[in-house]
Amino acid sequence: MKLTLKTLIALAFAGGALHVQAADLLQVYRDAVGFDAQYAAARAARDAGIEKLPQGRAGLLPTIGFSANTVWNDVEATTRTTPAITRSGTYNSNAWSVALSQPLFRWQNWVGYQQAELSAALAEAQFVQAGQDLIVRATQAYFDVLLAQETLATAQAQKIAIAEQLESAKRNFEVGTSTITDTHEAQARYDLAVATEIVADNDLAVKRQTLRTLTGKEPEALKGLKTSLQIGRPQPDDIGKWVETSESGNIGVQLAQTGFEIASREIEKQRAGHYPTLDLVAARSNSAAGSSLAAATGAGTDTNSTTIGLQLSMPIFAGGGVMSKEREAVALKEKARADLDNASRQATLSARQAYLGVSAGLAQVKALEAGVASSKLALESNKLGYEVGVRINIDVLNAQSQLFDTLQKLAKARLDTLVAQLKLKAAAGSLSENDLAAINVLLE
Repeated sequence: MKLTLKTLIALAFAGGALHVQAADLLQVYRDAVGFDAQYAAARAARDAGIEKLPQGRAGLLPTIGFSANTVWNDVEATTRTTPAITRSGTYNSNAWSVALSQPLFRWQNWVGYQQAELSAALAEAQFVQAGQDLIVRATQAYFDVLLAQETLATAQAQKIAIAEQLESAKRNFEVGTSTITDTHEAQARYDLAVATEIVADNDLAVKRQTLRTLTGKEPEALKGLKTSLQIGRPQPDDIGKWVETSESGNIGVQLAQTGFEIASREIEKQRAGHYPTLDLVAARSNSAAGSSLAAATGAGTDTNSTTIGLQLSMPIFAGGGVMSKEREAVALKEKARADLDNASRQATLSARQAYLGVSAGLAQVKALEAGVASSKLALESNKLGYEVGVRINIDVLNAQSQLFDTLQKLAKARLDTLVAQLKLKAAAGSLSENDLAAINVLLE
């Protein structure tokens, strides 16, 4: 059965969308949230980082300790007299104590608490960054499978079209209206199409395995992009505003800013090693002991003690260690400042690249859509010319190759443009699941 050009193009765009139970982008992303190891590690790191806050607060709160002991004593005493007198006895002694210490002035503890607040915020920001990274990775893996499906479908459709041209060349040679050269050219193109199909099929298997590694599932089919897809321009449609937003909203910049603030407070913390400390201390103790010697009356002793007061400690000299740590903290602050500058520059660069990627992608999609229409007309014209004898077989084969190549480039341009939109949102720090939902409505 001879397949029309319209049917071949429909096959090229259908890909794997012929299955009924097809997964969409949101489903794949949510599967990745529950399965991806990188995201799970980021979640655990966030939970661990949040614990820095109660740890820092503990340095400002009182500490209470309790201790107790019981001792069995076997005593033997000998006098230094003539004659010597030896007395022996056994008894049990018990004691317990409760001690409380409340810091009144420990500057390093207060700075440590401020650092703990920043560390907890840092952990939250890192988790948000991991979530944005997962959105981009899940979308890229999903679109990689779609593109591999399009590539395979295009290769298969092209093989069918070349096979028809090969059969036509053989028939024309048999009736004497064309030379054997047409048959050889068509056969060579057919063999190349078979090899291309094998490569495309293998690439699809690899891309599907990559998606399975991310989600833990391998859906039978994925929803593809609508053929009448219209991709809107980024809003606001101003590269300057995106760059300005990225300078403060980018998660990498926020992480670097928080790291700089932590490093700044580390200088105060180390400098506090020169400051005195003042604590409120209180203790309550009790001890009890039996008679120590057999000759005694047998009565034991009980002692109760309560103390409360202030304890001042003033460091004098620590071998230069405090000053060394202070200099180290100053150097690390300068490093954090340089990291912040680098993060800001990288964020603006990413925003510019992503915006230009979207703009160029939209222009490329428009040009390729026109190219597909032109290639269809060119192929039809070459087929008609071949039938009336004004075109040769190689012209038809070249026109077919051009059409299917343009179709594949158009599919890739559309997918790349959508990914660039997500990367633009990520550069500005505003990427969320809602952006995935906006792309999901563009699927069949």
